[in-house]
Amino acid sequence: MASHLEGIRNEVREMIRGKGLRATSSRIDVLVALHEAARPMAHEGVMDALRDGVYDKASVWRILSDLADAGILRRMDLGDRVWRYELHDQCRTVHVDHGHFLCEDCGDVTCLPPVQLQTADGVLPPVLQGAQYRVRVMGRCAECVGA
Repeated sequence: MASHLEGIRNEVREMIRGKGLRATSSRIDVLVALHEAARPMAHEGVMDALRDGVYDKASVWRILSDLADAGILRRMDLGDRVWRYELHDQCRTVHVDHGHFLCEDCGDVTCLPPVQLQTADGVLPPVLQGAQYRVRVMGRCAECVGA
């Protein structure tokens, strides 16, 4: 386990330095937490994943914002007015721009595999031809449906 985490720490350290930022231990810890979660996380989830009593909320907000501004994290609002952050290499088997499923009950977010937008008649409306768009699916996850 230690070698796995050390490898991740080295990887995110290089990501930070590659953007011309200082690779501080707090930035590294935040990125490791996001990497290990393997899904977008809100500020509260990042705080829960970090060691208790080591980081204050304002510092983590600042780190998340700085790393998003640098292009290391993707910041997103999935329609529930909660900023979530995702490490750009988080879903390595999924394309960079990918959809997300948001459970309306528990708030969990899951990365979706690539999807193709298609109309029933196969003709894409002119407004979408050449456009950039994001796919978001909302509903109830399997755990909440079974509860």
